[in-house]
Amino acid sequence: MRTDHREHVLTGTRGALAVREWPHPRPRYTVLVVHGYGEHSGRYADLAGVLTGHGAAVFGPDHMGHGRSAGERVVIEDFEDVVGDVHTVARLARCAHPDVPMVMIGHSMGGLVAARYAQRYGAGLAALVLSGPVIGTWETPARLLAHDAAHGEIPDIPVSPAALSRDPAVAAGYAADPLVWHGPMKRPTLRAFVRTLEDVAEGGDVGPLPLLWLHGDDDRLVPLAGSRTGVRRLSGGTAAERIFPGARHEVFHETNRAEAFAEVTAFVDRVLAD
Repeated sequence: MRTDHREHVLTGTRGALAVREWPHPRPRYTVLVVHGYGEHSGRYADLAGVLTGHGAAVFGPDHMGHGRSAGERVVIEDFEDVVGDVHTVARLARCAHPDVPMVMIGHSMGGLVAARYAQRYGAGLAALVLSGPVIGTWETPARLLAHDAAHGEIPDIPVSPAALSRDPAVAAGYAADPLVWHGPMKRPTLRAFVRTLEDVAEGGDVGPLPLLWLHGDDDRLVPLAGSRTGVRRLSGGTAAERIFPGARHEVFHETNRAEAFAEVTAFVDRVLAD
């Protein structure tokens, strides 16, 4: 697998936006990887390696307040700003490779961003892949904000590394990663989650845009049932789906990650053949 990458710094909506590119000399498609809460695009090197081997050039921004991008850590006041940043990266990808289709892959919080992006800019995408997406019914933000209202503080409950994957090496790598946020969630971001969940729910479906949904059935961070409601609404009930028995939140880092990678490449092959 190709895992070499180059780095760009773009002007984002709230400051410097760090972007990783896993290049391909003559890609048949491009991919925008939209990462999840508290993490960064560098955690998707294995996925990028599979995709570049499949003929893609891959681009992944670190969202504002995440990874190497500017901003107070994990503070997102408005997810529309993140959608705008992703659109800036899409322009970079299209400038580099103007005549090939673009696929977007969004994980977790990145699934929320990708869903909103598809509602706003879906005409420019060939396909959408959502992994453990925060759409539909997700109770965590409202629950933490209710605790804040009652007690004047957000509970200091960081993401549990063990909830990500059955692979202990993934948990260890996540816990040791200095670019990962290991602290509590923050009020502005929780409020933004609540607003954007409502915006996506009310924003309509994505029409004929092909959509693949991947989820672990033991995902305790973003439970399967809540996402299902959002995926059905977003796709108009036409999404392809693959639910992995026993898998936790990060299917691209799971013990059976090869199956998740194969689902993506097979889906892209079907889309590009149409």
